[in-house]
Amino acid sequence: MTGPKSTGEMMADIMGNVSNLVRNETDLARAEIGESLTKAGASLGSMAVALLLAITALNVLAAALVALVVDMGLEPHWASALVGFGLLAIAFAVFASAKSALKQIGFVPTRTAQNVSRDVAAIKDSFNDQ
Repeated sequence: MTGPKSTGEMMADIMGNVSNLVRNETDLARAEIGESLTKAGASLGSMAVALLLAITALNVLAAALVALVVDMGLEPHWASALVGFGLLAIAFAVFASAKSALKQIGFVPTRTAQNVSRDVAAIKDSFNDQ
């Protein structure tokens, strides 16, 4: 049977435990940030798709829509403005939807912060018990 640990041994144990704890919390923070970046990438990809769709719509449909509106009796410059603003409204709606999804992603590693707070409380309790 071994005797009580010396102060040096206890400090070495505490430092080893703190080192492991910091390492584990750092790994968790990295994982959380990586997860958030993946979600952000998906939202940014949606924004890029919205932009591509807006450009494609402007190139493919604009001329046909303008011609249709001109055939209905509107002056060409007014027909162009009407079609252009309509397409921009659609592009804005798609962009706003993707932007809203992006805002809902939390970039702060909240689980890590909670774990660190819990760990600090546990360390304080262990010192208060001694």
